[in-house]
Amino acid sequence: MSKEIKIYTKGGDKGETSLLGGTRVPKYHERIDAYGTVDELNSFVGLLRDLNSNDHYRMILLDIQKKLFIAESHLASDKAENVAKLPILSDEDISILENEIDKMNKELPELRSFILPGGHPVVSYCHIARTICRRAERLTIKIGEKYEIDELIVKYLNRLSDYFFVLARRLAKDFKVEDVIWKPFK
Repeated sequence: MSKEIKIYTKGGDKGETSLLGGTRVPKYHERIDAYGTVDELNSFVGLLRDLNSNDHYRMILLDIQKKLFIAESHLASDKAENVAKLPILSDEDISILENEIDKMNKELPELRSFILPGGHPVVSYCHIARTICRRAERLTIKIGEKYEIDELIVKYLNRLSDYFFVLARRLAKDFKVEDVIWKPFK
C-alpha cells in the first residue's frame, strides 16, 4: 500500500520556507521571488496551452513548461552540489525558441511601431506571459549578482519573452485580429 503524501508540512507557518538543499529562508527571499515568478509564468503557459487549439503551439508550450521547471529548480537550489544533480537547459533549448520565432515572423507583417496588447483573450494572455517572463528575467539577473546562476537561464527567459511577443502577433493573425498600433500623439 502506498503512503499518502501530505501537501501541507506546516513548515512555512511562520513565514519561512526551504530552498532545494534545506536552507531555511524567509518567504520573501530573493530566490523565492525569482523562482516563484517563474512558477507564476509556468501557470500562465499552462493556461495558454489549454486555450490553444493548434497542436504545434500546444507541443511547444508544453516543452516550455518543462524547461521552466528546470529553471525553477536551479533558482531554488542553495548548493552547487544540488545544482549538479539537476537537469540543465541547453543552447538547443534556446535555438528551438529562436527557430519558432523566425518561423512565425516570416508570416507576419513587418512591425514598425509599438503595439497595444489585446484583441483576443489568448493574445492578451500571451502578452501577460511576456511581461511575467520579463519580470522573471529581471529577478534572475538580480539574484545572479549574489549567487551563481546558470547564464542559460537568463538567456532562455530573454528569448522566451520574445517568443511570447511573436506568438501573440501570430495568434492575432490566426484569429484575424489586427495589431493595434500605439500612436503617442493622437
